[in-house]
Amino acid sequence: MSSTLLLDTAKWDLVLDANGNIAVAAEPYALAQDAASAIKAWNGEVYYDTTLGVIWRQILGKTPNAGLIKQQCQAQAVLVPDVASARVFLQTVGRQTTGQVQVKSKATGQIAAANFTVISPQGIG
Repeated sequence: MSSTLLLDTAKWDLVLDANGNIAVAAEPYALAQDAASAIKAWNGEVYYDTTLGVIWRQILGKTPNAGLIKQQCQAQAVLVPDVASARVFLQTVGRQTTGQVQVKSKATGQIAAANFTVISPQGIG
């Protein structure tokens, strides 16, 4: 079982638990949150491996095929350790693209979901 630091779903920032400590997310949600973080990463920005990340520079502000965007997002999500499969759902309203990633754990078979947001100059049509 893995865990990760719990992120506020609106601000994507650390949150505190009831005791004032940095909150930790446990599986199955931790796996989904890590997949959402992988999707939010821009290709080239991950310090320890610049090959990771979605090619947002080629997507945002343009009108690419929705299938391409989902494929890019799902490809990053399944790179997260213990993710067996991932499904991505996207919706664009104005400049804000929101999405949900649903992942299945290799170890437990549990399915969990996490939401994410990407802001672009023109949305991703």
